[in-house]
Amino acid sequence: MIEIERKFLVTSNGYKNEAFKSTRIIQGFLNTHKERTVRVRLKGDIGYITVKGESTQNGLSRFEWEKEISKTEAESLLNICESGVIDKIRYEVKIKNHIFEIDEFFGDNEGLVIVEVELCSEDDIFDRPHWIGEEVTGQIKYYNSQLSKHPYNTW
Repeated sequence: MIEIERKFLVTSNGYKNEAFKSTRIIQGFLNTHKERTVRVRLKGDIGYITVKGESTQNGLSRFEWEKEISKTEAESLLNICESGVIDKIRYEVKIKNHIFEIDEFFGDNEGLVIVEVELCSEDDIFDRPHWIGEEVTGQIKYYNSQLSKHPYNTW
C-alpha cells in the first residue's frame, strides 16, 4: 500500500477543541534505515508493527505495511527497539472528507506539535484549518524515526 500524506507544523492548540478523539501513543523503532523503517507502536491498548519504505523525492508518498499485534507483543518488541522512544498524544480532527492527525510530543520532543493529513492522491485538495502553519512534508528531521535519534530539544 502507498501512503500519501502532507505534514505541517501547528500554530495554536485550537485543534484540541475540534478533536473527536485523542490517543496516547508510545513507539519505538526496530530499524531506522533510510530505505526501510520498522516501527512498533502501542496506541492505547492496541499494538502495531509497521514497515515503511523510502519516501519519494517530494516526500509525499511511500510504501507502508501495517499489522495489528497484541499489547503484550508490542510491549515486548518495544523493549528491544533502538534507543529514543517517541511519546505523544494524537488528536484526530475531521474536516469535510479528511482526517487531520495532530501529534503533541512529550519527553525529548516536548514543544513540537505536527499535523499530518492523508490524501487519496498527491494533488488531492483539502481545507486548511486555521491552526496549520508551515509545511514540512519531506523534511526528514520531522519523521518520527529521526525524532527518536535527534529529538526536538537538541535542535
